[in-house]
Amino acid sequence: MTRVVVELPEADDLGEILLDLAVPHEDINELLALRYRMTSDPGLRRQLDADVRALVRNMGQVDRAGKLSWMSGESGAVGRYFPVYVFVAALPYVRAYHRERSVPDDVSRRTLADLGRNMAVHRRRRGTGGLLIPGWIGLHFRGEIYQLGRLQFERARLGSRMGEAVRAAGLPLGPEDPCLNLHIPDFLGSLAPAACERSLARAREFFARHFPEERYRVATCHSWLLDPQVAAYLPKDSNIVRFQNRFRTAYEERQVRDGGPVGFVFGDPELPAEGLPRRTTLERAIGDHLRAGRHWYGGHGWFEI
Repeated sequence: MTRVVVELPEADDLGEILLDLAVPHEDINELLALRYRMTSDPGLRRQLDADVRALVRNMGQVDRAGKLSWMSGESGAVGRYFPVYVFVAALPYVRAYHRERSVPDDVSRRTLADLGRNMAVHRRRRGTGGLLIPGWIGLHFRGEIYQLGRLQFERARLGSRMGEAVRAAGLPLGPEDPCLNLHIPDFLGSLAPAACERSLARAREFFARHFPEERYRVATCHSWLLDPQVAAYLPKDSNIVRFQNRFRTAYEERQVRDGGPVGFVFGDPELPAEGLPRRTTLERAIGDHLRAGRHWYGGHGWFEI
């Protein structure tokens, strides 16, 4: 990669860029107001430069991101918003990588808009502006994740247990071989089978065209949505059960993951089970299961694509 020049857009341009990244409107004025602090404070500027360079180093190479602090050392709004400025400053480099790979503009835009989606999650859970899991958004800004319709697809490698499960099924694959790790973004409606089929069809075409040197034979998923207990509470023709049925179980996990479904369904993983609403079949399933003294676990599955 050519020499990395780290620049924050001027205030007049920054607002439009934040809108393009789907940053919630209530966060934009504060981000604009803090821009001068980010560029004039020597310590913040040094940290910004270091984190942007680490983020874009080895752009596009799976699992090769540099070490980022994601923390400015500041408290308050500056600390909460610091990662957002890192991503804004890195934006020209991920866009250049997308152009190099001929990624369509609409795919690039919707992929990077996950920044705004995760800021909305932060506000829903904590009541303030910020970014909940900066490292997750780092995958988008390094060319590792792409949103293709309802689902997101991460260029990844099979882990040890997943790889052994795929190999045991008779495929000529194993640990460290390429796979597409499938993710289900929030704020995007149901998991309707037709929408999932369209996403999978787009993924087959997208990766064959834009990453022809990488052959992806399997899709994987690691999510509470694949916990087999979920199916016991839902109709067999429900979207979630039909989504589960796409996958072959790779292995079972017995580490408690109650926060996964509580956070995804109710907005905050720390909510106590006693007060969870019971408005829908899924809400009743998640809450009643916990109120009965039981737990939710992560599910791990795969299928051929």
